[in-house]
Amino acid sequence: MPTQVAPARSPVARAIRGAKRGLAKGEQTRADIVDVALAMAARVGLEGLSIGTLAEAVGKSKSGVFAHFGSREELQIAVVREYYRIFEAEVFAPAVRKPRGLPRVRALFENWMRHTSAELDSGCIFISGAVEFDDRPGAVRDALAEAVNAWIGAMTRAVAQACEEGHLVAGADPSQITFEIHALILALHYEARFMRRPGSLARARQGFVNILQRYGA
Repeated sequence: MPTQVAPARSPVARAIRGAKRGLAKGEQTRADIVDVALAMAARVGLEGLSIGTLAEAVGKSKSGVFAHFGSREELQIAVVREYYRIFEAEVFAPAVRKPRGLPRVRALFENWMRHTSAELDSGCIFISGAVEFDDRPGAVRDALAEAVNAWIGAMTRAVAQACEEGHLVAGADPSQITFEIHALILALHYEARFMRRPGSLARARQGFVNILQRYGA
């Protein structure tokens, strides 16, 4: 009996899955396979993906899955891009509707926290992928780095706009502030997911407040 792996179930992920229903049959099949692969990668990492295991999970032959990707590497890259698409829709898209400056920075962080909180039981592909591919040059590492750089760039631009609006102290380095905010998310994953420390979410939010107070105009 094929192993059943549930695809992502966040509201945004469900909306994206619904939008895929209008795809051509081949594209729909590929999208469905990527959904299952994404759920698997959240549990076992990108390196844990295999064409054979995925074929069993989706109830298809290895050749049937292979026909949609061509290689395990292409499958991994497709998962990274789909993960970023959901991340962008859940975290970035709602925040850009907020006014420039601190309202947008706060929204980005809060959306990021909400996204991270939902992943504490499954894991973040950006973080696990960094561990798996940090010293392994290649297309998968490039796809991961491109996705993370896109997100960090979005936060850095939002912080820079907050400086321009006078919400943060003049002369503050947006890259440094973003670095400190990103560090909170990484610490949250370590403290909450690995160490299982209670209160980690509250500490991360307080850390964000401390950053804004330190750099406030």
